[in-house]
Amino acid sequence: MTTSHFPSLLKTLPLLLLGGGLLLAGAVFLGLSGGSSGLSPSDLWLLLTKPESADPVTAAIIWQIRLPRVVMAAAAGATLALGGLIFQALLRNPLAEPYILGLSGGAAVGAILGMMAGLANFPGVTLLAFAGGMATLLLVLAIAGSQSGGGKDTLLLGGVMMNAFCGSLIMLLLAISQDDQLRTILFWLMGDLSRADLHHLPILLLLLPAMLVISLLARTLNLLLLGRDSAAGLGVGVRNVSLLLLTMTSFMVGIVVSQAGLIGFVGLVVPHIFRMLAGPDHRLLIPACLLGGAAYLILCDLLARSLPTGGEMPVGIVTALIGAPLFIFLLWKSRT
Repeated sequence: MTTSHFPSLLKTLPLLLLGGGLLLAGAVFLGLSGGSSGLSPSDLWLLLTKPESADPVTAAIIWQIRLPRVVMAAAAGATLALGGLIFQALLRNPLAEPYILGLSGGAAVGAILGMMAGLANFPGVTLLAFAGGMATLLLVLAIAGSQSGGGKDTLLLGGVMMNAFCGSLIMLLLAISQDDQLRTILFWLMGDLSRADLHHLPILLLLLPAMLVISLLARTLNLLLLGRDSAAGLGVGVRNVSLLLLTMTSFMVGIVVSQAGLIGFVGLVVPHIFRMLAGPDHRLLIPACLLGGAAYLILCDLLARSLPTGGEMPVGIVTALIGAPLFIFLLWKSRT
């Protein structure tokens, strides 16, 4: 693979940004106007165009309840989609993503420990989530023997094993947790965006520097697709770049898990969709995954809020119902 095989960046990127921006704008509009409260898109349009004549209750529902939730969903979706893209490029494994490799599970263990210890959401819970996710990822890579060319199956088995171990730790922590913490932690574990409020949003700004650094390394990721030896021959400091990308990704996933819980398979579904649409160039895939991942999780959360007749379900259930069959299909396809 050479860069000459990539579509012209100057021709494709503006169209991709325009399409992704429109998709995200549409998802935000639907996310703000849809749900189980009986509001409609016309109510939101009235609020946007004639705020002085809008119902105060409608304004409170949209700006104080739904807007923080939509922003949280967008940030989580963009982060998880980007994380899946980075893992797939670094490990050269199309099935790699934070949830499947156990990174999200390790981050959840760290976050629960922080919650049970009564630490503040930031920095205590967030830093413990980052530490748990990073430790789990390093263990999975060590199990797979990535430095000596561990295969795809070994990597996936390592991730499954660490997921099972983290699941056992989570069950242990739930068993010894106080009753008033139990329901909150259980919903959070399934990917719960209902806790989002305006006070939780500033922490999401920490995602922006990491996303910017990863975006600046798009060409380097293209070179890594050629293989570690080829990339090193072209002047890439493979070890340092890989460590930087893994650390950045683990930090971003730790923030998302500490705020929104375990949301699986976003990093599998979104990169595969845009890789089929935009090709393998990470200069296109990174903005596509950021915009598309944000829109995807907003729409999944809209389904989670709209489908149940008596309340709502955690968004992690919706993403698993979509992503798990795709994972099984891709795993089957890779063996044929």
